[in-house]
Amino acid sequence: MTDPLKRFHKVYIDESSQNSETAQRAFKIFPKNKVSIITEDFFKKSRLNPQQIQDSKKILYLKEFKGSFFKRCPGAKPKLMCCNYFVLNLGQNCEMDCSYCYLQSFINFPAVVIYTNIEKAFQELTALKQSHNSHYIRIGTGEQIDSLSLDDISLYSVKLIDFFNDCPNWLLEFKTKSDNIKNFENRKHKGNIVVSWSVNPEFIVQKEEHGTASLKQRLLSALRARDKGFKISFHIDPLIYHKDWQKNYSELVDQIALLFSPQDLKHISLGALRFQPEQKAIMRKRFGMQSLVCRGEFFNSKDGKLRYHQELRQEMFQFVLKHFKKRSQDWPCFLCMETPESWMQSMKAPTKQISNIKKDFDISWTCI
Repeated sequence: MTDPLKRFHKVYIDESSQNSETAQRAFKIFPKNKVSIITEDFFKKSRLNPQQIQDSKKILYLKEFKGSFFKRCPGAKPKLMCCNYFVLNLGQNCEMDCSYCYLQSFINFPAVVIYTNIEKAFQELTALKQSHNSHYIRIGTGEQIDSLSLDDISLYSVKLIDFFNDCPNWLLEFKTKSDNIKNFENRKHKGNIVVSWSVNPEFIVQKEEHGTASLKQRLLSALRARDKGFKISFHIDPLIYHKDWQKNYSELVDQIALLFSPQDLKHISLGALRFQPEQKAIMRKRFGMQSLVCRGEFFNSKDGKLRYHQELRQEMFQFVLKHFKKRSQDWPCFLCMETPESWMQSMKAPTKQISNIKKDFDISWTCI
């Protein structure tokens, strides 16, 4: 994987953030002619066209975030089965460029953004800790930005691990398509940190996951994390239908099973390709019909997204699950952002949901 920081042609720092630790680090990392201090009204928010989406991945913007960092997972919807997950958004957009990335359907800012006021996020978590420190809560940082690819600038991985040392009942997940774990792999932790990799067959990585680490790089970094005592997980998501999908996904399972045992993994999630209807035209304009994600036949789902037909999704889920289970019944697999029908046909549903989290955090239930 090439250095993601070299992909940025320009770095903008909001004037309110120029004294932050993240900004001071950026001043040292990037050449002076790449960095500019700007005011908040420099960028105009609007729906980006395909070319602007492409250009946004070459611009980095450091700014404070005014909203709430801690929220429910978007999978917590009435028409979906959710695995009781919460997200901590520390930035927005991604310098990587996966053809299927859901950010394309709603991104309205022409840059990759790192929020500089992480202390506000810790204030929210501290308030939650006062009343829910004994609850088992899963929190992830990879919803709107890769958790680790830009960690050399933010170093948020280190700060978060240190904070979660005081929350042994909570679980923090870094989700990434990079191989960047060097900043924290020797950090002391309480065994409640999960480093997760989104994985796909190398054929899909090369064809659809542009600018990401190779499958081999991801698996090797997962081995390093495991050997340092971190919990690890894999997200085989999205499953993408193509001519040789059975061969390629069986090989992916074989590669995982060769390097890891079921006991090494916290979980393995499976999800099928899905996207908002408006994203279809964007993907076709950006990647053309040579992209596998633009060739499939998709149907309206109950949650408003376009998905493969239920029968095809079920075939793909069961194929991958059976390939894991024929090696061992202990592989910890579950479905991600899927309908109740898919769960009922494939596996046991998630743990039940309860309503006891403070409304301050814009959520209504947590895990038990």
